[in-house]
Amino acid sequence: MKINIYSILKPSKDNFDSIIQDFLKMSSKYAKVEVHYIFNKNIAKAQTIGEKEAQQSYSETYEPLLRGFNIALDVLGKRVDTYAFSSLLEDKNEVNFFIGGAYGFQREFLQKCDSVISLSDLTMAHKVANVVLTEQIFRSLCIQNNHPYHK
Repeated sequence: MKINIYSILKPSKDNFDSIIQDFLKMSSKYAKVEVHYIFNKNIAKAQTIGEKEAQQSYSETYEPLLRGFNIALDVLGKRVDTYAFSSLLEDKNEVNFFIGGAYGFQREFLQKCDSVISLSDLTMAHKVANVVLTEQIFRSLCIQNNHPYHK
């Protein structure tokens, strides 16, 4: 199984990255999980113009990456518990998670995804969302493989 996490975020080396790398390493016995931080000139420029332009730049950046089973993380997405989250990963060869930028997603992009979920009712910084997502991916893989981490 291959799992990609795409996030509109400038790459940085900090404590968050260290935690994320730990979860990626622990997940590696069950799946290949990779985090891709994407921030380009088009996104930077669009974000200075306005919300619609920023959302459009996110869609243009992400749409070529839609393949396999695609899950967008959105504040208006379905709330799922850990077991429902885990079931989203079952029997898939490739799963792609998309975390939007500061202005969220266009509705058209969300409609192109197979599932739209919310990690929480709380608003999180992108780095925190990446930590929560990588931990939940590891937890889900443990559930699927009868590993005691989840208990």
